[in-house]
Amino acid sequence: MSRIAILGAGAWGTALALALARRADHHVTLWPRSEEHAAELLFERENRRYLPGHSLPEAIAITANLAEAAGEAEILISAAPSEHTRAQFERVAPLLRPGQIVVSATKGLEDGTLMRMSEVIGEVLNAHGLRLLVGVLGGPSFAREVAAGLPAAVTIAFRRMDQAARIQGEFSTPALRLYRNDDVTGVELGGALKNVIAIAAGVVAGSGLGANAAAALITRGIAETTRLALACGGRRETLAGLSGVGDLVLTCTGALSRNRYVGEELGRGRPLPEILASLGGKVAEGVRTTSAALGLATLRGVDMPITKQVAAILRGERSPQDAVEDLMSRASRGE
Repeated sequence: MSRIAILGAGAWGTALALALARRADHHVTLWPRSEEHAAELLFERENRRYLPGHSLPEAIAITANLAEAAGEAEILISAAPSEHTRAQFERVAPLLRPGQIVVSATKGLEDGTLMRMSEVIGEVLNAHGLRLLVGVLGGPSFAREVAAGLPAAVTIAFRRMDQAARIQGEFSTPALRLYRNDDVTGVELGGALKNVIAIAAGVVAGSGLGANAAAALITRGIAETTRLALACGGRRETLAGLSGVGDLVLTCTGALSRNRYVGEELGRGRPLPEILASLGGKVAEGVRTTSAALGLATLRGVDMPITKQVAAILRGERSPQDAVEDLMSRASRGE
């Protein structure tokens, strides 16, 4: 049996545990970041904090012991929010050994360093003398639907295609279809940047600006996220696939999108702190990713007008209405 450890028991980590545990040839361990949360999961066999309504079968082991979870695993899936990823791997790195494989399932960029999550993980592991393979999982995948066993298709990317093929085989189930890729940069940036555009799409919806504006916003959002990904070494075809356009369209239009929800409430005039508090501990990665995306764009000399306006709205420097007016009044140009 393949031993898989999932580090982080939020909605997405829990959904992945449920999906992978449906295969009889997997031993799945779920590690929550707090002992209190681990105790709740063990007692209730349900993640009422982040993914209520889905029973956790006995096939999913739950432990607060990080050494027990990570040290025995062949494959580790990092599912913590981006802001906790570095600290999490500082804890876990001394427990790891050569030959283990790490998959990042977090869609975000690190503040300050502007690093993608696989870069953050790789930097920490290298500092501890570990040269482990680090891949990324991306694509259109709401946690609640994956947990329910509804069909989904995602992308698994490693720089070595043989490793992508291995994880493709390990993670595929009748309800979860994986496509392999070796463009780690493109897959990660597609997953991170779409959250920013989803906030903008929510602003359009919350402001009542109509379907025409929403379609224009999403289309131009695809254009600017693709520009930045290409400037960072990603491939255009990756951004046109599941982890690019697929993930962006889902997050911009789906009712389960937390980033779209944040934008909708901003468009209705609610203050950002109040909106974030209403998420009940869940994370809208786009809020943190926006400033990092803008910093990366500046570093690479890429124009990202939508991201710039989202950043101004989040900082309270622009009203949603003024931001839309600024975008509509930009100098005319070719498509």
